Parts: sequence; C-alpha cells; structure tokens
Amino acid sequence: MLEKKSGNRAGLIVLIDPDKIGPIGVKHKVGQYQEHGADVFFYGSSQPVKNDFNAIAKEIRSCAKVPFILFPGSSEQVTPYADGILFITLISGRNPDFLIEHHVKAAPFVKKLGLKVLPTAYILIECGYRTSVERVSKTQPLPSSNIPNIVAHALAGEMIGMKYVYLEAGSGAKNPVSPEIIKAVKAEISVPLIVGGGIRTPEYAATLVDAGADFIVVGNVLEKSDDKEIVRKFAEAMI
Repeated sequence: MLEKKSGNRAGLIVLIDPDKIGPIGVKHKVGQYQEHGADVFFYGSSQPVKNDFNAIAKEIRSCAKVPFILFPGSSEQVTPYADGILFITLISGRNPDFLIEHHVKAAPFVKKLGLKVLPTAYILIECGYRTSVERVSKTQPLPSSNIPNIVAHALAGEMIGMKYVYLEAGSGAKNPVSPEIIKAVKAEISVPLIVGGGIRTPEYAATLVDAGADFIVVGNVLEKSDDKEIVRKFAEAMI
C-alpha cells in the first residue's frame, strides 16, 4: 500500500485533517495534491473530530487515485471509504488506551470493513512544546537528545511485529525530528520509516530523506501556505 514511485528516493504523504477541511472543498484539494505529486493520503486527527468524518472521507474516496489510508487518533476514526488503516501503537508512551484499548475497540469493525491493516510503531519525539498528541494520549514524548533510547523503541516495535516505524514530532512541531535521529533509527531497523511533524520546507524534507526517511508526511504546512506549488516542490525533493 505504501510503495514509492518508481525512481523516487522516498514517498510523499499528505495528511488531511477532517477539521481543517470541509466536504465542500476537499475534492479540489485532493485533486490538486494528486496532480502535484502526492503518493499517499493519510486521513485523521489526534483530537476528537467536530466535522462529519464519514462525509469527508466519502468525498476523498470519490476522487483519490492514490492509496487513502486512515491515520486515526482513536477507535472512533474508522470509516469504510478508506483503502487501509494505520493500526498505530503509541510505543513511546505507556498509556494502555493507546497501547491496546483502542485497538480492541476498533478491531471487529476494521475486520468487518475489510480494511488493509498496517501495523505501525508510533514514536512521539519531543519538539519544543506540548503537542495535541501529548494532551490527548496523556503521554510524554521521548527526549530527542537520547537517541539510543529512540532507536531501542523502534527496534522493539519491529521485533514485536510492527511493519512500519513512524517518528512523529507532532503537528506544527517547533523542532521536527532531526536527521541524526533518522539516520540512527534507519541503521538499525529493516521496515519502512515514516517521518512527520513540523516539516516546513522541501529542503528540510530532502535532508530527512538523505538521512534515511522512506516517507515524509506533510499537512500543517500545506494548510498555512499560499504557495499553490508547495506540494510539487515537496514531491520534487523526494526525487
């Protein structure tokens, strides 16, 4: 489900937050993102969703030509309109709700819908301020200065059986995940490495790809930028 485009060093994932885009304008945005080089769409929010989650998902499904993957903040963010779902385990924290409880609640529904399941080790890295992920999950991020500890968490996730490792600084992070962390983690794991949070420029995205990121996730920067070519510039940085 997460194959990189032929000839590209890494894949570009565009994160769509249902509370930052409505069903009216979502088709235009999705079409624009695809045209400019998005490889995958992630859909979800770390906070309870106020807008109609299913209605927006249905609109995305009607026009998405690339994989459409749920990136749920809770067991309530499951819809039949996606291709698959990141089955996220927040292994950087120790809150049982995000280690197993939400998974138990969602599992029967996910199976009934036939969604492709992508088991993902989700690791929150400190970014300079308290993110919404921290507030909602009631967990602390891993200190960015303790790289061996971050590597150990990534290794543990892979050894448990996770098929992807996701290093997350948080939406709009002040300090994104560093190239040093990515390089250290990539050297030890054999599964694809996804990196997101606070990646504001194509140049920095390219730096993270050089360090070993297999997929770059952008979302907040697209919502705030007036540059209509911003997605294309990120996509070109993946080449």
